[in-house]
Amino acid sequence: MVIKENIPKSVANVLWSYDINKIDLDLHKKLIISQVLNYGTEDATDWLFDTYPLDEIQKMAEQIPTGQWNKKSLALWSLYLNIKPISKLERVLHG
Repeated sequence: MVIKENIPKSVANVLWSYDINKIDLDLHKKLIISQVLNYGTEDATDWLFDTYPLDEIQKMAEQIPTGQWNKKSLALWSLYLNIKPISKLERVLHG
């Protein structure tokens, strides 16, 4: 389900290193959510919350290891989404 025409420029901008023609909104949702929450503009985050249910965004955001977060973005989205991402080491140790 590649839906390129539904990906606005504001979101495509944070996916600059990926082939936008091959982005699948369902298959690549963790990547999309990660990139938009870390680097997206207000337009990009508005699109994200219109495209995916809040619980899906929370679930995917919690799976992003802390080392892949921009520190300021992590601080903001941890509060807003009420999540606590864990480090890769914590994930390995605690399954």
